[in-house]
Amino acid sequence: MNICLFNEDEISRPLDLRDERGEHIVKILHKKEGETFTAGIIGGQAGTATIIKIEGSFKEGGRLFFDFKPEADGKPLTKLKMIIGFPRPIQLKRLLRDIAGLGVCEVHLTGTELGEKSYMQSTLVEKGAAYKMLLDGTVQAGSTHVPELFLHKSLDECVAKILEEDRSAPDQPSPLLAALDNRRPVCSLGQLMEGAESHPFVVAAIGSERGWTDRERDFLEEKGFTLCGMGERILRTETAATVAGSIILSQLGII
Repeated sequence: MNICLFNEDEISRPLDLRDERGEHIVKILHKKEGETFTAGIIGGQAGTATIIKIEGSFKEGGRLFFDFKPEADGKPLTKLKMIIGFPRPIQLKRLLRDIAGLGVCEVHLTGTELGEKSYMQSTLVEKGAAYKMLLDGTVQAGSTHVPELFLHKSLDECVAKILEEDRSAPDQPSPLLAALDNRRPVCSLGQLMEGAESHPFVVAAIGSERGWTDRERDFLEEKGFTLCGMGERILRTETAATVAGSIILSQLGII
């Protein structure tokens, strides 16, 4: 845990020692009264928390009293949005954590024509596990801002949702749209990203484990996406998302 995050209504209340954060502060960091730890408000400021008192024990449901002093606005999210075809649930957990760590501002999970339909029925999102993975990635990055998560039944629906923002601001430069594809790429992702900083945001689309259909490739190109590659090797969806995100953010001068 590189930062302990709290909701707005938690930051002024004692922390239960049985809470994952309380246990980490006392048992892992070995913090004592008078010492400090890095803390922040989810979606808000980051700063330093000073331990005022540790009352009781773990078995008794003890509490940790602290005083939070905000010092900065927190690391901002980047201008990268990612479209990702639903992967296997076990991959989804790792994927969400890793791209949240990179600072992606929006994650759009979508059904695809070749994607396994049962993956979309996963209870990860309904039960909050998906948000937990995004939160874990945010904590790993020492940030306070959690990416937004959107779910779509189809790629068509997903792209329409994302491009609404572009249509609502016609006098602004268009977003840079990239679709990862190893069948008919017209350039590399790195080449496409040259000059990316002049765009209001970048959208990177990564298919499910079986990739895109020709109809989806045609659709993406019609909507302004450039089909681009990252070499000849076929990567897992989670690996492709992390590598693509790293390349894009590197070209934007962020990492």
